[in-house]
Amino acid sequence: MNYKQLTHIQRYQIYVLLKTGQNQATIAKVLNVHRSTISRELRRNKGKRGYRPAQAHRIAIKRHYKPRPRITQADWAIVESKLREDLSPEQVSNWVKEHNHIEISHEWIYQYVWRDKRCKGLLYKHLRHKKKYRKRSGNRDNRGKIPNRIGIEERPDIVDRRERIGDWEVDTIIGKGRKGAMVTLVDRKSRFLRIGLVTRRTKDAVADTIISLLAGLPVHTITCDNGKEFADHEKIALALEAEVYFAHPYASWERGTNENTNGLIRQYFPKDMYFGNLSTPDIAFVENRLNSRPRKCLSFAQPMVILNNHCCT
Repeated sequence: MNYKQLTHIQRYQIYVLLKTGQNQATIAKVLNVHRSTISRELRRNKGKRGYRPAQAHRIAIKRHYKPRPRITQADWAIVESKLREDLSPEQVSNWVKEHNHIEISHEWIYQYVWRDKRCKGLLYKHLRHKKKYRKRSGNRDNRGKIPNRIGIEERPDIVDRRERIGDWEVDTIIGKGRKGAMVTLVDRKSRFLRIGLVTRRTKDAVADTIISLLAGLPVHTITCDNGKEFADHEKIALALEAEVYFAHPYASWERGTNENTNGLIRQYFPKDMYFGNLSTPDIAFVENRLNSRPRKCLSFAQPMVILNNHCCT
């Protein structure tokens, strides 16, 4: 049976049949509609004085022709400004809803971006791109042994629960031709990011950079991979009064927060970029951009706000 809107006459028939004491199944049979249609009609279009056909028809017509809110050009201008700040469509959707009271889905924003691209627009360049992951071949760890390393299995359970500020994950990002590198540090709870440049990825340069980047910030633990650049972990632990732990070889998921953040950083510093020409302001811009970005995993709060609130309490 195909669904059709009830007519004004059918609503009068419902009213009369109700008055004669007929049940919903009988009324549906008389009107040749499904019994759920009658149930829905009585539930949605009944007034305070019971079911009245003229009133029910007005309510139904009003609902049927309820105007859809329009997204104005001014609203799209706000969306575009947030996209140019490199927020994802989902983040933009949440932002404009919270701050501008604009209801617009992230799918609609994606459609807007691709339509803009077809018109030779550049909004799509602010989207983060998916990257292909290649499985490492071989299972041997040829990176050498780090003396006195402490494995991640000895790390306190509180770190896994992300209950406190000060549990950091660290990694390095290499520039084109392996010339220059970045040291990236991410707090597991707040997702607050620190980035530092090193001309050479030596253990001394990396250790000094980590100590400098985390100076004055809460530090309980630092988790890194088994790269030889972290061989000076005891120096780091002593300077920051923290414990340094090492993930298992080729287990990047054990430092998932840092790995994900490195993917966000690569939007600004792609793999084919030479790091030798980067300046401190270049690094500070990206660091600030990501720390002020609302994150879904933080209920769309900003990492810098979470860290500042912690430091002020």
